[in-house]
Amino acid sequence: MIETPRLTLRNWRDRDVIPFNAMCRDPEVMRYLGSLQSRPETRAAVTRLRAQQDATGYTFWAVERREDRRFLGFCGLKTPPPGIPVLDGLIEIGWRLARDAWGAGYAREAAEASLAWGWANLANDRIIAMTVLGNTRSWGLMERLGMVRQPAMDFDHPALADGDPLKPHIVYAIDRPPA
Repeated sequence: MIETPRLTLRNWRDRDVIPFNAMCRDPEVMRYLGSLQSRPETRAAVTRLRAQQDATGYTFWAVERREDRRFLGFCGLKTPPPGIPVLDGLIEIGWRLARDAWGAGYAREAAEASLAWGWANLANDRIIAMTVLGNTRSWGLMERLGMVRQPAMDFDHPALADGDPLKPHIVYAIDRPPA
């Protein structure tokens, strides 16, 4: 568990599925992430995130606001999806918050805590993030975190069909800070 002044990043609980599914059914939240998800699809995603935590000790953790214990979304670290050779061996940082939690600095606070955890607990010298070019809010946060665009690492997402506007992905990276 990671605590920040306003947030707790923690492993997933069964009770997170319902608010997470509400996020995953919000067209604005999912605008750059793909189709809206059913509850079984959301439950399967939580199962995968729990398995990642069990296997590696880290995942895209559930983000909870400390003052009222409200589930806000997720943020954390994980291995990138398979089938993307340019990302093999790297660690990805990612986030997704409920729309009504946008603009309050929660994503940055959670991402900074996730990066700090990664540098303290993982041997990797680089952490990457990916999104689509149109997702200016996401890559804007990447830049505010000190991440730098890596055009040579951009890729077409293998899980998406040719012609899908979400297929082309851009990659940002941040290197381990000097000791």
